[in-house]
Amino acid sequence: MSRSPTPAIMILGTGSNVGKSLIVAGLCRLFSDRGLRARPFKPQNMSNNAAATADGEIGRAQALQARAARVAPHPDMNPVLLKPEGEQGSQIILQGRVAGRLSSRDFARRGDFLPRVLESFERLGEQADLLIVEGAGSPAETNLRARDIANLGFARAANVPAVLIGDIDRGGVIASLIGTHAVLDPADRAMIRGFAINRFRGDVGLFGPGVETIAKATGWPSLGVIPWFAEATRLPAEDGLDIRSGRKTGARLKIAVPVLPGIANFDDLDPLKLESEVDLAMIGPGQALPGDADLVILPGSKTTLRDLAALRREGWDIDILAHRRRGGHVLGLCGGYQMLGRVVRDPLGLEGPAGEAQGLGLLDVETSLDAEKTVREVEFGDAASGARGWAYEIHLGRTEGGDTSRAPFIVDGRTEGAASPDGRIAGSYLHGVFASDAVRGAWLARVAGRDLPSSLNYDDAVEKTLDALAGHLERHLDIDTLTDIAKSRPTAS
Repeated sequence: MSRSPTPAIMILGTGSNVGKSLIVAGLCRLFSDRGLRARPFKPQNMSNNAAATADGEIGRAQALQARAARVAPHPDMNPVLLKPEGEQGSQIILQGRVAGRLSSRDFARRGDFLPRVLESFERLGEQADLLIVEGAGSPAETNLRARDIANLGFARAANVPAVLIGDIDRGGVIASLIGTHAVLDPADRAMIRGFAINRFRGDVGLFGPGVETIAKATGWPSLGVIPWFAEATRLPAEDGLDIRSGRKTGARLKIAVPVLPGIANFDDLDPLKLESEVDLAMIGPGQALPGDADLVILPGSKTTLRDLAALRREGWDIDILAHRRRGGHVLGLCGGYQMLGRVVRDPLGLEGPAGEAQGLGLLDVETSLDAEKTVREVEFGDAASGARGWAYEIHLGRTEGGDTSRAPFIVDGRTEGAASPDGRIAGSYLHGVFASDAVRGAWLARVAGRDLPSSLNYDDAVEKTLDALAGHLERHLDIDTLTDIAKSRPTAS
């Protein structure tokens, strides 16, 4: 017996980082404003920027899209999350839970996950009026097409029509759109019902001939040219390609963050970037940590031992120890917390080859990674100020030692994390602590030695930016045609 499927549209891109995630988030907010139960969906994501939900972990971008849709995030929104562990493979998160490891040589095995992907998609559709699907990378990667579950392989399996997005800011947008059309086989090509241009700077009317060229060569209609949306920097970054500093001349507080190869959950830093009195410097390979920093933050890591070795290769361990001798503050988050201790052990090879390494020795703690993974949302308190907020944990391992008696945070009536006797070195497994205005303000005041003026309401800033993004898309995209495409999804039998 045939049934009417939930309307759905897939947002594909000519490459990674062309703005697919933000477009999906904006559409989720736009259709939510119109009273529809919009739900985001990404069949497969590859990212170490994850979010905890009540039922497991998903990509951070899908958590933001759920927020845009005004619903709680759920693993069905991102049933396959691959978390890279160096060059050799990735940890598999399947419907929110760890399901093993995928080596680079076995990457084609992703196709085995398609039944679970379709299961999540069907389940999500039962509670939605509209499904907005995000692709991954580019559908033109024909070498991966046979086992594809992230782009047109999924679109054809689930009968979801698609729109292709090109990024004009990176150059070559005409060739990338026409080239994608050229390399697709006819059945895949037929799934794409239109295209749009993203991140245009200047007078949109000047690109009219370019739009005509693309439409004539592909036969696809244009759904619009989307101007550059500068406020996107106020939203959590979608992936590692978007790691940016928040540099400000004349700011009263300087924070330095070494960017390690396996950096994870770097959206912990997003609220700090928006603070007017904080100069946030993301320090890349080949650069020394600035000697005038007030605070060094070691962020999360998916491969702690590997990143600890990279930190030493860059000489950042020497910079951090010198910073400590000058009386500076250091905060380690998750993997960064583990690095601050005396030793990190990975006896089971959970994040790469089995082994152990000496930490920086700035905290009297030791860490052992074990197979049980902690994934949960928590309400927490700042031990020094009593300020409260919501955070989440995503980590392997246990960290124990004398400095845990001076933990910086309180969770469920117990201490969480560790701190040095003078309080200048601290570490915690909590992610998202700086999203709380009260907690962030208390920490910045302690580091600065004085209150810092701030008018930032971080949650309000994110909500206003999502509203502005929705309005931006409504003005520049043909939403009526996009809706018609979504409603044209073929009936399943």
